[in-house]
Amino acid sequence: MQPFTTLTAVAAPLPIVNVDTDMIIPKQFLKTIKRTGLAAGLFYELRTDEQGNPKDFVLDRPAYQKAQILVAGDNFGCGSSREHAPWALLDFGIRCVIAPSFADIFYNNCFKNGILPIALPQEQVELLMKDAENGANATLTVDLDKQEITRPDGQKLRFDLDPFRKHCLINGLDDIGLTLQQAGEIDSFEAKRKSAQPWLAA
Repeated sequence: MQPFTTLTAVAAPLPIVNVDTDMIIPKQFLKTIKRTGLAAGLFYELRTDEQGNPKDFVLDRPAYQKAQILVAGDNFGCGSSREHAPWALLDFGIRCVIAPSFADIFYNNCFKNGILPIALPQEQVELLMKDAENGANATLTVDLDKQEITRPDGQKLRFDLDPFRKHCLINGLDDIGLTLQQAGEIDSFEAKRKSAQPWLAA
C-alpha cells in the first residue's frame, strides 16, 4: 500500500450529502476483483446520462481532472459495504476525502487502501468547499504527521485521527503488511510446531 505522508493537491468540491457507495461505484462495475480500471465507473451515474453521454460533472472539468482531494457532504460512503468504492476513488487518483462525517465501513475501508478520510466540523468543511470551488488554484496541503490541512490562504486546520490508523497510513501498512511485520515470529512458531508435531506437516 502506498504510504500517505504529505499531500499537496487540487481539491474538488462535491457538496452532496449521503453519497452512498452505489453512487460512488454502481453495481455494474462490481464484476471484477481487480483494483485497477475502476476509475471509469467512479460516480458513473453523476457523470453520464442514460445514453452514456458525459454530463458536466466536477471531476470531468479541466480544473479538477487531476484532483487528489475530495471535499464532500455529510455521511459520505453510506450504503453497502463494497470495497470497490475506495478502490474506484484511488484508481482515479483521490488520496484524501474530507467531509463532516463518514459511514463506518467505508471509513475503515479507506485506511486499508491508502486513502485518508478526514472528518471535520461542518463550518470547516464549508470553508474548504469554498476553496475547492476556486478550481485549479485551490490546492490544499494535508500533513498527516502534523494532522493539519493548510488552506490556500495559509490558514491551518487541525484534524483528529486514531494513532494506530495514522501509523498504518504513514508506513503504507494494510492488513497484510501488518501481518508481514511479524514474519520472523510466525516462521519461528511454524518451525517449533513442525519440530514438536512433525505429523502435522506430513
